[in-house]
Amino acid sequence: MPMTHRRAVWVMVAAASMWSIAGVVTRHLDAARSFEITFWRSAFNAAALVALLSWLRGPAPLWRALRGGGRALWLSGACWAVMFTAYMVALSLTTVANVLVTMSIGPLLTALASRAVLGHRLARRTWGAIALAGLGIAWMYGHDVHLGDARHLLGSAVALAVPIAAATNWTLLQFLKGRAGGGEDMLPAVLLGALLCAAVTLPLAWPLATSAHDLGLLALLGVVQLAIPCLMAVAAARVLSAPEISLLGLLEVVLGVAWAWLGAGEAPGLAVLAGGSLVLVALVGNEALALRRS
Repeated sequence: MPMTHRRAVWVMVAAASMWSIAGVVTRHLDAARSFEITFWRSAFNAAALVALLSWLRGPAPLWRALRGGGRALWLSGACWAVMFTAYMVALSLTTVANVLVTMSIGPLLTALASRAVLGHRLARRTWGAIALAGLGIAWMYGHDVHLGDARHLLGSAVALAVPIAAATNWTLLQFLKGRAGGGEDMLPAVLLGALLCAAVTLPLAWPLATSAHDLGLLALLGVVQLAIPCLMAVAAARVLSAPEISLLGLLEVVLGVAWAWLGAGEAPGLAVLAGGSLVLVALVGNEALALRRS
């Protein structure tokens, strides 16, 4: 079916909703922790992507794309690997709300990266949003420092690697799209990132002692929470503008905190609610003004 604008919006809403279940599902694991969670999630993600991409394209074109990929494909794959790894490790160190709010500054970091690398001009509203979001993140981090909670502070610092890697990846894709003869197929980079993440975390997760119950939940994370919504978001991105994608992607933050609160009893603290509210106001205001101007 043709991807209309309305259908693309609903596809992106569904993708963000599926992304948001990671925190609450992780909190219901019995024994798997940190790198073991990361390994199994990436392994199931890679297996699902191989099946889905082979079904969509056939196995031969997929493996040709992986073998013939240049430095850009490997750099993008490394960014995906950092995102997959840092996200799950951060969830093992701090609260779901801390991780998601820290990740939500990704669109603003992407704007800064585009300004520095591609020379894109930033509107005054974007500079204001960056300042307000920075204040919100500082509020959250400062609260952890004040309490002397090194574990939560480390978890938030690890989570910061996710939006940094995402900003790098998005800037790379924008550069390739604008280059003469660009438009390279970078979807196999998602699979490459999953394979790299699984390979790096396997030695750290060994010996594997995951129960059947945990394997079922980790398969859910790898397939439903990661592989399928990633493909859905790529399809929606062909129709939606960057501000629309960023705005709809914020549903992951709101829903993720709500699921962890309702499904795992993990109520966000006052500092997270206050700092996170500043970040969300900054992002929503910036993207809404961008849509209105366009």
